Amino acid sequence: MRAAVYATPAPESPLNRLAAAWLGRDAFSGRPTRPADPARDPLVAEPARYGFHATLRAPFTPKPGTDLGTLVDRLGAFCAGRSAPVIGSLVLARLGDFFALVPAVPEPGIAELEGDVLEAFEPYRAELRPEEVARRRPERLTERQRDHLERWGYPFVREDFRFHMTLTGPVPGPADALRADIEAQFGAVLGRPLPLDGLGLFVEPTPGAPFRVHSFHPFRAIAPIQPAGTP
Repeated sequence: MRAAVYATPAPESPLNRLAAAWLGRDAFSGRPTRPADPARDPLVAEPARYGFHATLRAPFTPKPGTDLGTLVDRLGAFCAGRSAPVIGSLVLARLGDFFALVPAVPEPGIAELEGDVLEAFEPYRAELRPEEVARRRPERLTERQRDHLERWGYPFVREDFRFHMTLTGPVPGPADALRADIEAQFGAVLGRPLPLDGLGLFVEPTPGAPFRVHSFHPFRAIAPIQPAGTP
């Protein structure tokens, strides 16, 4: 089992509904959100497995003695003590070969949140196994990213962190038509402020299984929202 801490919209929010319909899967319920689409589904298979989110604490194996209840309690306390950071304007960007929703400009409050989440959950992370390190292809990372991988279990943190909510896997070519489809799907939220609703504890029960939201914690909330069907 692996756990992750992701920024994700609240389950009934407009952004979550739009994203779940785009990906074809809702990470809160685990259920399909639309009929199969042979053209789109291969392009969104990877982000659909992870669920719509922005990574703040990448998937990790909890160290021995750490159970989900411990992580739920820690995340609940973390979110209850913070006000919601706000992205001034949400835009569509192509990052390398995939599309994602990102802040129009760097947001110091988001960077601070990432650093605090990183620190808060590091005590619960088991050390990476050699095969997990190899999977990150350290020979392709910068020296700083290799240091991050050794220290935090993930290379793209701190200075190498960039908030993004992934909408596709790798897309070949210019993909102008796909960009237009995404802009049409998310037009209601593009170019607008986005207060972050809260953080989700996402869980991958077995290797390769779809991630599910185990619990969602609004900022300054008293108790998490448990998605329907979550044990």
